[in-house]
Amino acid sequence: MKNKRHNYLIEVQYVGYRFHGWMIQPGFKTVQGMINKTINFVLGGEVKFKTLGTSRTDTYVSANHSAFELFVWKELDEEEFFTLFNHNLPQDIRALSIKKVDDKFNIIQDPKTKEYQYLFTFNEKIHPFCAPYMVSIQHDLDLELMKEGAKLYEGTHYFGRFCKHPKEGVSLERTIDYCEIKENLHITASFFPEKSYIFYVHGKGFMRNQVRLMIGTLFMLGKGELTLEDIKKALEPSEDKTQLGYVAPASALNLHKITFE
Repeated sequence: MKNKRHNYLIEVQYVGYRFHGWMIQPGFKTVQGMINKTINFVLGGEVKFKTLGTSRTDTYVSANHSAFELFVWKELDEEEFFTLFNHNLPQDIRALSIKKVDDKFNIIQDPKTKEYQYLFTFNEKIHPFCAPYMVSIQHDLDLELMKEGAKLYEGTHYFGRFCKHPKEGVSLERTIDYCEIKENLHITASFFPEKSYIFYVHGKGFMRNQVRLMIGTLFMLGKGELTLEDIKKALEPSEDKTQLGYVAPASALNLHKITFE
């Protein structure tokens, strides 16, 4: 008699600075690869399992709150497994919760919303310890203009010029629930600069490099290299897929929260 498959939703957080993104890639250290290695060790190397992540974060990108689905051909003692799993994970990955889900749950297709945060400062050389968490733009930025630009992203728009190598046939229209820039009063460390800022963006679906292209475009706006009209025009329905801005550095991006509806 074959063992029945059991499904678990596991929430995790991690610092992405030493990882080549979430998804397993031969020859590279990835978050999923490290998680799989830990699960295999905890299960004794004799139990069949596989993992499926909810979000394929890029190289260096961190997650304050992400999740993956564990399919395992053995029923787990959830408390015991969770304790051992966390104990054996490396210091830069932590499990937050575990719960059993039924076969109807699909971590990829089930409706969910995501909030990304991008931490930055400008016009100063920051402490090297900041490197995994924020970026410093070596230029004056017009923050008020950037805040206006961020609001242009809100609503349903064409984002074909804000994604990298979109797949053929995929809709390039996305809905942004809210988007704003605020002074950073929440993420702190003794080595952080006196002032830093967070770009917040919240929505249901994002394309490859979309958030980093959105903030990279705002950096160009803040430096006077683009105008609000340039952004407005780029968000109009079009066949044009030419990137408007540039892909901002990955280490300052954080998948802050994911919510399953």
